[in-house]
Amino acid sequence: MSVVQDLRSSRELLANLALREIRGKYKRTVLGQAWSLLNPIALMITYSAVFSVLLKAHPPKGSPSGLNVFALWLSCGLLPWMFFANVVTSGMSSIIANANLIKKVYFPRETLVVADALSWLFTFSIEMLVLLVALLIFGGSPLLYLPGAIAFMLLLACFGLGLALMLAVANVYFRDTQHFVAIFMQLWFYATPIVYPASLIVKDHPSIATAYRLNPLERFVEAFRNLLYDNRWPTALNTLVLVLVSLGVLVLGMAVFRRFQGRLAEEL
Repeated sequence: MSVVQDLRSSRELLANLALREIRGKYKRTVLGQAWSLLNPIALMITYSAVFSVLLKAHPPKGSPSGLNVFALWLSCGLLPWMFFANVVTSGMSSIIANANLIKKVYFPRETLVVADALSWLFTFSIEMLVLLVALLIFGGSPLLYLPGAIAFMLLLACFGLGLALMLAVANVYFRDTQHFVAIFMQLWFYATPIVYPASLIVKDHPSIATAYRLNPLERFVEAFRNLLYDNRWPTALNTLVLVLVSLGVLVLGMAVFRRFQGRLAEEL
């Protein structure tokens, strides 16, 4: 595929752009990369207070891990969601944000979106490392399932990148895209069992359970919680679905980007 060939031929550019994004996120801040941890911690505390203390949400204990810590259960779903949302929303804006660079010199345009995704993957890795330590402190055994967690992190990156590639092109041609996506992402967050157990939907509303399972993020959250919180492998069906969906969306995103990237400089 030509997109893959372009990325391979511009590896050095891709690495430099990714490093630029990593360094630029918290440039001239006192805490620097520490903000990548403080932001999810603040959200975790807020959601834990609202849903665990005030709304009395009680997800089941980790099986077979036996963990019963709402904040850790929440983090196993919240961190993947935040990574996905950042890849999609930031990647969607990466072409417009680098309009001056695109107008001055030619290079594979998709490197901007991929570099942005790689920078968020770096941040996500740090967050997951901290979560891993917390799980170990509270008695979990996630180390045996770490290879599986890494594999699903990469699959989630592929899924988010595929959407980001399509939306990045759409956002250049139709600037309203970013506003529609911002609203949709808020709805998508609450349609995914991140701050509440999936059983509330599947058991209490069986009529929509099948449609609910069509949400790929619901399956991703389940997979991460199976591996890290429950300490067991996701089902083969769930794994197969996520592999097919992630790679399918990535291939589709590359094809769409390649099809419409020709006039990006003119539209900018």
